[in-house]
Amino acid sequence: MKITEPTPGAPCWVELGTSDVDAAKVYYRQVFGWHAETDPRPEAGGYTTFSAGDAPVAAVTPLYAPGQPTAWTVSFATRDADALTAAVAEAGGRALMGPMDVFDLGRFAVLADPAGAVFSVWQAREFAGAGLLNAPGSLGWVELATGDAEAATSFYPQVFGWTVSAHGTYTQWGIDGADFGGMSTLEARDREDVRPHWLPYFAVASVDGTAARAAESGGMLLLAPTDVPDGPRIAMVRDPQGAVFGIHQVGTEG
Repeated sequence: MKITEPTPGAPCWVELGTSDVDAAKVYYRQVFGWHAETDPRPEAGGYTTFSAGDAPVAAVTPLYAPGQPTAWTVSFATRDADALTAAVAEAGGRALMGPMDVFDLGRFAVLADPAGAVFSVWQAREFAGAGLLNAPGSLGWVELATGDAEAATSFYPQVFGWTVSAHGTYTQWGIDGADFGGMSTLEARDREDVRPHWLPYFAVASVDGTAARAAESGGMLLLAPTDVPDGPRIAMVRDPQGAVFGIHQVGTEG
């Protein structure tokens, strides 16, 4: 069972904060075929939406804060951003920004779990979130990389009400029987400087073809296309500015 529309507690949007928005527009068009539209209002700060066809699927923004890393941020839907921010603090996390209104589109907050993994929450008004999920060219999976799996399996169910299920040695997150993400350990990453984070995976029709385009367009393959036992075919990419994302092949989830 897949989540195919914004659902409270589940991923609903993903944003790239980058040092070069114009380069990102070109790169992600070459990789996914996305087209970009920048909000012309000065107060929007250059916020740019990526769309697959007519469906908004992601966004790219300049780096707004000193020290902000070039990275993708996963956003989870909520009915009440203020209440969820309070729940995060009560569970041992913290608020990094907000909650605050975004025009008449919705209300958001940027938060961190107890280990420091950053995510955001979105309370929809005029804008619900991604118009396409779990289809080629859209967000299909999210994965938490953390050094404290025990704390994570306590924190996220307390805050969001997620279910936790084990698939072999891999832990998956879900809502009402629909799994939308998983958890890996930092030890599974190749670099020692990797901090706790959420990683988006975009669904694609061909992992091999998309990975080849990602590399040919200036990205670096951190994980070459590979089949996960009893799971999907995946790859992991670092874009030219340093943001990391995954891809997985639809129809190979196992």
